[in-house]
Amino acid sequence: MARTTSGKSTTASRQAGAKRGSIKPALLSGGNPQIAKGDGDGPVQAYITAMPGWKRDVGRRLDALVVRTVPGVRKAVRWNSPMYGVEGQGWFLGVHTFTNYVKVTFFRGASLHPPPPGESKSKDVRHLDIREDEELDGELFASWVLQASNQPGWGA
Repeated sequence: MARTTSGKSTTASRQAGAKRGSIKPALLSGGNPQIAKGDGDGPVQAYITAMPGWKRDVGRRLDALVVRTVPGVRKAVRWNSPMYGVEGQGWFLGVHTFTNYVKVTFFRGASLHPPPPGESKSKDVRHLDIREDEELDGELFASWVLQASNQPGWGA
């Protein structure tokens, strides 16, 4: 493992620098930002800021729609993904960046009406994949967010 002059690994040094804002977060496979686990809006905004290219605008729009739809939404970064939930109910939505799309995961998406289009190995989970030239239906997305936020979430 490479070490800095302070004896820290270069990965640990990069993560510490990213927390201070002096170094851009590393992009993992598919361009997913490597953001340290953390609670609150700060880590989520760091993730969104580090999303590459057009995906950053998608991330900003998704975040704004969730915040507007669920006042007081709980935010965190877990597993290099922004998570949205309701205190005491668990996570209802996660976002992850891939090479050609941004995946929005509704952890209880099968119970939403209409359900998001992407199926999962888990019978409860549904996905929405947003690609570069696709228009997000903000009204439908907000409907899903509202429905999902009113159910027990994942990790509750």
